[in-house]
Amino acid sequence: MDLDTARSKIAEVDRKLVDMLNERARLSLNVGSAKRQWLKEQGAEGEPEVYVPGQEKRVFEKVRGLNHGPLSGDSVCAIYREIMSASISLQSDVSVGYLGPPGTFSHQAAMNRFGDSLGYVPFAKIEDVVVAVAKEEITYGLVPVENSTFGAVVQTLDSFIDQPSVRIRAEVYLPVTQSLLSRYQLSAIRKVYSHPQAFGQSRKWLDQHLPNAARVDVSSTAKAAELAAAENYTASISSEVCAEMYRLDVVAKDITSTKDNTTRFLVLGQSSDGPTGDDKSLVMFTVDHREPGALCSALNVFAKYKINQTAINSRPSRQRRWHYMFFVEIIGHEMDENVASALDEIKAYCLDLVVL
Repeated sequence: MDLDTARSKIAEVDRKLVDMLNERARLSLNVGSAKRQWLKEQGAEGEPEVYVPGQEKRVFEKVRGLNHGPLSGDSVCAIYREIMSASISLQSDVSVGYLGPPGTFSHQAAMNRFGDSLGYVPFAKIEDVVVAVAKEEITYGLVPVENSTFGAVVQTLDSFIDQPSVRIRAEVYLPVTQSLLSRYQLSAIRKVYSHPQAFGQSRKWLDQHLPNAARVDVSSTAKAAELAAAENYTASISSEVCAEMYRLDVVAKDITSTKDNTTRFLVLGQSSDGPTGDDKSLVMFTVDHREPGALCSALNVFAKYKINQTAINSRPSRQRRWHYMFFVEIIGHEMDENVASALDEIKAYCLDLVVL
């Protein structure tokens, strides 16, 4: 096939693609209308959920199965991410909050999950995102909850204690590579800004290469880059995306202690998704610490019902001194029969229990 013929056929395919994309968009609007009608018939108030992680996962699995190349499965899914993002924006005015400013890893994770067609709202603090979801000032929020190198993000767990009405709809994993950004050479740097999680992930590199530089915690890695761009003899630990955004040089690449450094984020909303058969749940509860073995008894209930516990964290409950809120992540959905039975039984040992 010669060049002109190939280009002509591509143009013909493009016309068909645009027509089919708009036909899909019209069907998506029909889905939105059907959801609203169903809610009306049920006597429910508010707008229907437009982001349904279980359905999204099924779409991705389907298109991967339909794909026979030469495009890779990841490429096809990336295209469909934007198709679904555009469809969601047609159904409803959706806003997604994240820890800002623009350029943070939270921003990147949100874009990876929701695509380019929705409205994004940066917040100065993680707790501000959670509060905005609880007050329905935004449709969804995305917050970091755990890093594979540095552990739990305690600000997020504390925010759940303060705002127990929010619900988790999905999780997002983002490989995280930290870099040292500055307008100065390494030998001239006297101060480094970053988020505490980023400092933890790159502590060994800093101890070796900048042991005498002051380390200053700020609200996000993007805020750190913003400050480094404005001050003399300073640097930030941030993503390389921030280097371009804030006109900084990449002084050192990939300074994290481990090379598979990954951060897990949670998508928050007013409700959780229904069971899919491949679910995890986060349960938040306190126990009466005056009762010997109360925590052990509570956790043993999960073992009794053969429910795997994948993570456990604790934070001060702030109800009284030395009293803790426990966060237990389990395999399963609260509507699964064994999980429902376990949660009912575990209440005998808990003072408070919330399925996030």
